[in-house]
Amino acid sequence: MHAHRAAARSLAGVRILAIVGDDYEDLELWYPRLRLEEAGAHVTVAGCVQGRTYAGKHGYPCTSDAAIADMEAGDFQGIVLPGGWMPDSLRRDEKVLDLVRVFAAHGKLVAAICHGGWIPISAGVYRGVRVTGSLGIKDDLMNAGAIWEDAPVVVDRHFISSRKPGDLPAFMAAIVEQLATAAPATPPARGDNAGPQG
Repeated sequence: MHAHRAAARSLAGVRILAIVGDDYEDLELWYPRLRLEEAGAHVTVAGCVQGRTYAGKHGYPCTSDAAIADMEAGDFQGIVLPGGWMPDSLRRDEKVLDLVRVFAAHGKLVAAICHGGWIPISAGVYRGVRVTGSLGIKDDLMNAGAIWEDAPVVVDRHFISSRKPGDLPAFMAAIVEQLATAAPATPPARGDNAGPQG
């Protein structure tokens, strides 16, 4: 029981940003969100409008916790980019692309599944990176300079990618393992007037 509790809280103090929009792939948002929360992470789901309820491709609703425009990469240890048709819209949002660029530049988790890879493509962060994704965007990935692999999950440093909902167990196992390695020992203090930490 104690080992189970320790494993379940292995990501205590970790903060993750996930993106939502109309026609997101239902499982590719909810499975990561719930799995990360189970492991003790705090997940913020951001959409174009805070508090708006977005419908997934299969009709499952998700209400955004925050507005994308208000998000800062420095507040999180990584970003999760679900698929669906949503990425084709959000890849045109410069704030989304800037967030992904900052996560990538600072060696923080950039996790994309299925068509979620469209966003790192548009952010210009996949050149020379080993990735996978929906077969439908294979050419887009390769044209962006990525190194395509057909596998359930591909991990290249802080970039993690998968192809489809059926790959979610492998996708999340890789994400949790990577985040646990870099997880803070204790949750970060907030609102206590503490100065910047070295």
